[in-house]
Amino acid sequence: MLRPLFIAVCTAALLVPPAPQVPPQPQILILGTFHMANPGRDVHNMEADDVLSQKRQAEMAELLDVLERFGPTKVAVESAVGSRTVGERYRAYRAGDYTLTRNETDQIGLRLAAALDLDTVYPVDVDGEFPFYRVQNWAVANERQEAFDSLQAETGAAVARQGEYLRTHTLLETLARMNSDSAAAAGVASYYGFVPFGQPYEYAGPDLLARWFERNVRIYHNIRALVDSPDDRILVLYGAGHLGWLRQNVRDDPA
Repeated sequence: MLRPLFIAVCTAALLVPPAPQVPPQPQILILGTFHMANPGRDVHNMEADDVLSQKRQAEMAELLDVLERFGPTKVAVESAVGSRTVGERYRAYRAGDYTLTRNETDQIGLRLAAALDLDTVYPVDVDGEFPFYRVQNWAVANERQEAFDSLQAETGAAVARQGEYLRTHTLLETLARMNSDSAAAAGVASYYGFVPFGQPYEYAGPDLLARWFERNVRIYHNIRALVDSPDDRILVLYGAGHLGWLRQNVRDDPA
């Protein structure tokens, strides 16, 4: 039985062991993060300073120390499932032959796995269609441009607020805020804002939401496939836009 455990990343993070009479069960921690290398692949991208700076590296060490307390037996990251790239980079890093980039997969995933002496890092990502252009086109064609622009402005403002928060707070504080229940719920709710953009036979907004849900269910499938022991403790590192959806999949799975 896979029973999810969600642990908010916080400065007072504690793990409460199960009662002795309860058999061990697999645990999953979904950690949503901003894209530290800021690749610009999302519709809205959070502005972030250089994670390789001395200040941020000290904060990264603090963050990794907190994550180690979860005791991960496996680390899964947002990289294409089946790809050997992450595993090869991890081995090269441990051998001293790879310089870590700004990417959160390197800064958190590889460093955490190495600190825990894990054998590898697991890629679990699945790419998917995100028909944003269809929603845009439908809004223009049906005199809903103002409503569409308002929705995008609201999302952009939320992302900007995250960036502003990071400027005056540590990485640990920022990720604790991003991984709160309210932030995860707000992230899910923002996608439902696309639902009204459509009509019978041209469900542009609902189709976008469906494709996003489909991608996250497939990602969850790959995460679930990593569980092969009741003692597994899997840390999943993903862009914060996936956080609420992946948590929902883990929580609602009755298996």
